[in-house]
Amino acid sequence: MSGCQATSESTSTPVPAFRDPRLPDGERVADLLARLTLDERIAMLHQFAPAVERLGLAAFRTGQEALHGVAWMGPATVFPQAVGLGATWHPELLRRIGEAVGTEVRAMRARDERVGLNVWAPVVNLLRDPRWGRNEEGYAEDPYLTSALAAAYTRGLRGDDPARWRTAPVLKHWLAHNNETHRDTTSSSVRPRVLHEYDLAAFRGAVRAGSVAGVMPAYNLVNGRPNHVSPYLREHLRTWTEQELVVCSDAGAPSNLVDSEHYFDTHEEAVAAALLAGVDSFTDHDQDASKTVERVRGALRRGLIDASVVEVAVRRLLAMRCALGEFDPPTEPTEAAGFDTPGHRALALEAAEQAVVLLENDGLLPLSDATAGTVAVVGPLADECKLDWYSGSLIRRSTPREALVERLGAERVVFVEGTDTVRLRAAAGWVRVPDTEVEERAREGSLNPAHTAGRTDLPPLTVGPAPTDLALADWGGGVLTLRAPSGRYLTVAEDGFVRAAAEQPEGWVVQETFTLERHGDGHLLRHRGTGGYVCVAAEGLKVAVPDGSAEVAKAQAEAEVFTLEVVERGEDAVARAAAEATTVLVLAGNDPHINGRETEDRTTLALPAQQDRLWRAAHAANPRTALVLVSSYPYAVGEAADALPALLWSAHGGQAAGTGLARVLFGDVSPAGRLPQTWYAGEEELPDLLDYDIIASRATYLYFDGAPLFPFGHGLSYTRFAYGDLSVQRTECEGEEAVLAVECEVTNVGPCDGDEVAQIYVSAPGARVPRPHRRLIAHRRVPLRQGETARLFFTVPVDEALGFWDVAHGRWTVDPGTYEIHAGASSADIRRTATIAVDGPPPAPRPVLERGLAAADFDSADGIRLVDLTKVRGDAVAGADDTIGRLLFRACDFGAGTRTVTVEAARAPDPEDTGAGAADAAAVELHLSDGTTLASVAIPPTGDPYRYTTVGATLPTPPSGVHDLHITLRGALRLARLGFSG
Repeated sequence: MSGCQATSESTSTPVPAFRDPRLPDGERVADLLARLTLDERIAMLHQFAPAVERLGLAAFRTGQEALHGVAWMGPATVFPQAVGLGATWHPELLRRIGEAVGTEVRAMRARDERVGLNVWAPVVNLLRDPRWGRNEEGYAEDPYLTSALAAAYTRGLRGDDPARWRTAPVLKHWLAHNNETHRDTTSSSVRPRVLHEYDLAAFRGAVRAGSVAGVMPAYNLVNGRPNHVSPYLREHLRTWTEQELVVCSDAGAPSNLVDSEHYFDTHEEAVAAALLAGVDSFTDHDQDASKTVERVRGALRRGLIDASVVEVAVRRLLAMRCALGEFDPPTEPTEAAGFDTPGHRALALEAAEQAVVLLENDGLLPLSDATAGTVAVVGPLADECKLDWYSGSLIRRSTPREALVERLGAERVVFVEGTDTVRLRAAAGWVRVPDTEVEERAREGSLNPAHTAGRTDLPPLTVGPAPTDLALADWGGGVLTLRAPSGRYLTVAEDGFVRAAAEQPEGWVVQETFTLERHGDGHLLRHRGTGGYVCVAAEGLKVAVPDGSAEVAKAQAEAEVFTLEVVERGEDAVARAAAEATTVLVLAGNDPHINGRETEDRTTLALPAQQDRLWRAAHAANPRTALVLVSSYPYAVGEAADALPALLWSAHGGQAAGTGLARVLFGDVSPAGRLPQTWYAGEEELPDLLDYDIIASRATYLYFDGAPLFPFGHGLSYTRFAYGDLSVQRTECEGEEAVLAVECEVTNVGPCDGDEVAQIYVSAPGARVPRPHRRLIAHRRVPLRQGETARLFFTVPVDEALGFWDVAHGRWTVDPGTYEIHAGASSADIRRTATIAVDGPPPAPRPVLERGLAAADFDSADGIRLVDLTKVRGDAVAGADDTIGRLLFRACDFGAGTRTVTVEAARAPDPEDTGAGAADAAAVELHLSDGTTLASVAIPPTGDPYRYTTVGATLPTPPSGVHDLHITLRGALRLARLGFSG
């Protein structure tokens, strides 16, 4: 039917086939694609696709942030941060939140066409390391839980209509992305087992669930190859569904392929490679599509791609637009429907309540209205409702202080922020904030809030005879904010002047943070956003920005030397309030725009020293002190956990955060949040931030061998739950995959109603390869009235529950043996265990004579990194520092005898590698476990890291039978594979 036209029933005007809703979507897309010229198709590859007026096509934008509410486009319902939603362990709640967010997207678009329907959410990167700056954006460290929650959220975003999508969700960020430090140039070394069992698993379940429109590749490289040219998009992602998934690049990432990563020499090569890998939409140069268009045209002119490659990408984009209903007849506008409804407000409160995790409780909680007495609510988060980079603007807000006042009355609530009150003296006088009326500015939607400019309509700070008291908050690592009595933060606008003008620290580059650097008898005040130092100019305080590192010394010499006078320490004010109160609540944590955010990883798990002093001072003055951590990530607070009678954690809880917390504190709701990631006792228990091999580094709850501060899945309640018998059996129906059927009973045996989160784990004692201590395979959050019993049923495919990636044979496998199925309240609180036996032949050894050995398919390794075999596909192995690396391949079957080996490797020339022995400077050595040396194969220079040579050697001591094989890499080489023959 491509190119055919129907006729409108009301007029005789022909209707193009792509506008005819009676036709299948595939035919409609094909018709529209055929009508587009090549230039029109190329233009659609950019994020901001222009209108095609001759066909009546509107402009289209990929990318509307919607991580926990509609972001960047003005006021919207704000739900808890994603990590807080992860703490609910409640897929159905996330489905309803996704439905609310998707409904608000549609309602907001009805009045502002800039609001996009292709939503970039959720983030399914696993919370492998709690120091990751974007920890707040993920759901959990576990792939099953992450995938289950992502599937639920996308189902809500997508809607239930079988043909039309409410919004088109894109999962972020493909793949193995957990560091902000040099995020566009670092490579995550991901061995096959970690790839299949961990990183791919988080995406796989959500995509297979059927409500995902596409993915966004991450900035980083995996095994030496940028994610924006990842072969896994084709080899894995697109095999999980028959749907035409859309791959949208991350912002600026296509240019990074040349500019920062230097992976390609030209942008034409880069854009061609990205298209061939499967990228369909290019988010680059903001709204300026001209560079992307010219690069695609250049790639076509050079023959790097042909028009069919462009056609494939555009077809996917048009299929998404068709599924969103863009080409259907217009419907009645719904400006008011589904925006900031009472139901959405109630849902935001429900989410805030369910996200609270009770970490410790020695009987202080729940409080009661009658016995709580006077409550001192103290700390830098006590009267805050913080937003993050991916939040919408608040329509309404609830802080802990406000919620307590509403509940108890103002006379029973004492508030102390706990910041230090300070004054700054310059040579010419005291720093002062001019008295001026500050006109509030409405927050407007922005397609890129990074471009939002600071205010210049207010007078800058000056110096004079009278000081202004400033509130100094130390957020850790010496990073400070300074706030004027007006409540406005000191900030720096484009003109360089320091003003009390910001409502909150925020922005892509935060302009509200400073550091105090000791200088003689005083301090220099350095502005972190620009790197400049504050000086006193004729017009007022101004930041002098050094022009390059050579200018830093000059800027320091010209900077003003300030004397810092502390009027009152925050801990002293807190201690005074605590002593006079009946109960103390210390609200500590982070500001989501400071120290641990996109572009900035944390270096420590410690609570900022200033905040650490607050809980200690409060507890010393009043033993009835609870610490409430409101943060985007875990903290190492072992001493607080030991000393205090109650400890709680919540992510930043959105617009209803204060009310939700108060209802938990006073027992209106029994807490049932559970930790979605391990809380470690200190950063010394973590591997290097860039070590993605969770198996070898023994990271996450799956492999961590130590005792965590709080384990994955932990969370207490005001009631108690007992677990009855656990049963497990394997069931298999003809034509269907085998499943494990798990049953257990849970009874509320405590004093009040509450939710239990029943968690089902599997372990494989005695496994032939390292397996997780326990791995989550199912869970259920179930509400139980006092005394009520629920019988819970779970079914999990056997392959998913018991399987692992067998590197010896390159496939997913379930080994025979006895497996343990556990039911409990956390990964460490196991209440019941059952076993199930799997029959079958013993695992076969590696058939090295038939298949050889791919270097990346090792069982264990030391001192190596995985690199790209070619720029298109495949992995190779190199020494981590190009000196010595070691690989172990277990159970290699050499048959009746193996006499020769071939080594496929590449070696780029080393300019320092000269002389007669240069050819011997790089070698691959083969040994058996008993120390027998099989061969040492010298690798000659190949002139290019991607030009491989095959070098053969005779084995003087031919091995036979099954042996473990040890490989040593010496020098700067890339090992692709080994072959063997008898």
